[in-house]
Amino acid sequence: MNVFRASSCRHDRPRKTAAPAVAASVAAARCLAVGCCLAAAAALATVSAAATASAAALPADGGRGSSGPGAATVVAGGPLLAGHGVLVQPHAGSPRLPSGLSALSWTVSDARTGQVLAAKDPHRRLPPASTLKTLFAVTVLPRFPGDATHRVTDSDLTGIGAGSSLVGIQARQTYTVADLWRGVFLSSGNDAVHVLAHMNGSVPLTVSQMQAKAEMLGADDTHVVSPDGYDMPGQVSSAYDLAVIARAGLAMPNFATYASTRWAQFPGGYDAHGKYVKSFGIQNTNRLLTGADGVKRYPGVIGVKNGYTTNAGNTLVAAAKRGDRTLIATVMNPQSGLPQAVYHEAGALLDWGFSAAGRTSSVGTLNTATTAYHDDSAHASQEAERPARQPAQEPARQEPKPAPAPQEPKPAPAPQAPSTANAASSSPTTWYVGGALALGAAGSVVVLRRRSAAKAR
Repeated sequence: MNVFRASSCRHDRPRKTAAPAVAASVAAARCLAVGCCLAAAAALATVSAAATASAAALPADGGRGSSGPGAATVVAGGPLLAGHGVLVQPHAGSPRLPSGLSALSWTVSDARTGQVLAAKDPHRRLPPASTLKTLFAVTVLPRFPGDATHRVTDSDLTGIGAGSSLVGIQARQTYTVADLWRGVFLSSGNDAVHVLAHMNGSVPLTVSQMQAKAEMLGADDTHVVSPDGYDMPGQVSSAYDLAVIARAGLAMPNFATYASTRWAQFPGGYDAHGKYVKSFGIQNTNRLLTGADGVKRYPGVIGVKNGYTTNAGNTLVAAAKRGDRTLIATVMNPQSGLPQAVYHEAGALLDWGFSAAGRTSSVGTLNTATTAYHDDSAHASQEAERPARQPAQEPARQEPKPAPAPQEPKPAPAPQAPSTANAASSSPTTWYVGGALALGAAGSVVVLRRRSAAKAR
């Protein structure tokens, strides 16, 4: 009892001298805690603002931009192809490039591997002439079966440029799609191109689809204005792009078949004056394929397409196969003035390529093409060797199947800068500073409370 009373008396005793000190200590502790918390909040806000500013400063591509001062230029096919002049990396014992190459631009590449064995100004943008029909074929050929038929209207033949090469299509006559494609590849018929483009929806729609296909293949130098390659302001391509497009085309069996066909029989019919015209033979204008006009037929040639306009000069995409190797040579606008120079220079480049393959390092690749070369040479050679006077077997007539409705490609979502909340929560510095200040404030409160309790006793 005495102990209890003594203890009770001690707690009941007035503490006049201790109360002011305790109160002051508690107040100081509270002030210090509040100050630490405010400092922590300020630090958090500062770090968050800095993180948000850093995120906002990133370019739209998330920091991967290649434009602007000092930025490296990305060139399709590899950095070496950004160079000018002749580009080649021979090994010891590799044959020298042929002399007398006068084309403004050329490439020789392996269709299977995509390796560019040598080139001259491969990305120089030049008018392509009818070699642009290769892009037209890669774009439109898959849309219609060869045995589908179409009755040509007057509107199908509008808008064909003056002086265009024609196969001889007549309005109000019915043709198979295969007939029309032979008119494109063999006679380079702009009339056949326009009929197929109208079947595809319209000429402007076809042009936009060709441009989209070029971009998909990585043919970034190509700008399409007319589907047939007719000279138009701003219409350009490059030796590199034409090789990429030809490689994609050779992966399509029908493309390879048409491109390697030397002769065919084209349907006749009534002309604009009501006179009946019999079917007639047409011959491929690619002289490397036919051996015409003083040009020797190139061994193993499988196409692809030649062209000529006043503005473009002579252009050619030539492909040939030896053993298990297929090479593509593109030649744009030879300057020598010699007869048939485009064919002789392409043949010389193919000769060099077959000899140098395996003994030279590639200077770039055609790997932007989404498809690789497909060897369908057996089927293609049967079609190519069909004699001119043997009419093609008339396929069963049927109504043309409508082209699938074109679909606009869905744009990729634009990259977004991180939000302020995400930027703050993802910053380790923010947590380190805030955590340290919060711990410091808590520790200060504990220490001051213990001191106050000790003084109270």
